[in-house]
Amino acid sequence: MNELFWAIMLIVNFIAIMVAFRLWGRVGLLVWIPISVIVANIQVTKTVVLFGLEATLGNIVYATSFLATDILSECYGKKDATRAVAIGFFSLVTMTILMNLALLFNPAPSDFVQESLTTIFAIMPRIALGSLVAYVASQFHDINAFAYWKKKFPGKGWLWFRNNASTMVSQLIDTVLFTVIAFWGVFSWQVLWQIMVTTYVLKWLVATLDTPFIYLARKWHEKGIISQ
Repeated sequence: MNELFWAIMLIVNFIAIMVAFRLWGRVGLLVWIPISVIVANIQVTKTVVLFGLEATLGNIVYATSFLATDILSECYGKKDATRAVAIGFFSLVTMTILMNLALLFNPAPSDFVQESLTTIFAIMPRIALGSLVAYVASQFHDINAFAYWKKKFPGKGWLWFRNNASTMVSQLIDTVLFTVIAFWGVFSWQVLWQIMVTTYVLKWLVATLDTPFIYLARKWHEKGIISQ
């Protein structure tokens, strides 16, 4: 059943990005970036079994942030994509600080969520550190690689190549950095390796499947039906 839920989550993410872009253009994508970063860093605390291997959740939501920045790069340019990465960085830092401050409050006798919040957010600084390092390194690589490949291979016919060539390398950078920083010493090496492999494979799959959506986004933009 996990594989079915994974597919459903993937579809929901793609639909959400395209709806945001269709309704609000670049603003919709700038809004999606902090959503994806925050949700992914909460979901990643949960491990599941997918296709017979242990994996962390959050892979889909986080991977779709690369689709958002690639659409921004393709339709609006490198500057807007870089702006989106900065917004995501600020959002994650702010969320981590605010939620850990919330844990410092003494809960009321009637409170029933302190323990659950502690379970999720007490380890958030380490996860956030891993995520921030991986996020900045991978996203800026993605933006610069996309711009490089766009210069080398311009035109709609090569859009699939620059989208996948930039994203798949960026996903590898992200996966290795995040897994090592966030989970080294938390899981055994065997589990850590499984998480690293499955995380990258799943992100690679998302990157492959998002190609039709970036073509659709460019088509909408070219027709002038997207808000600027």
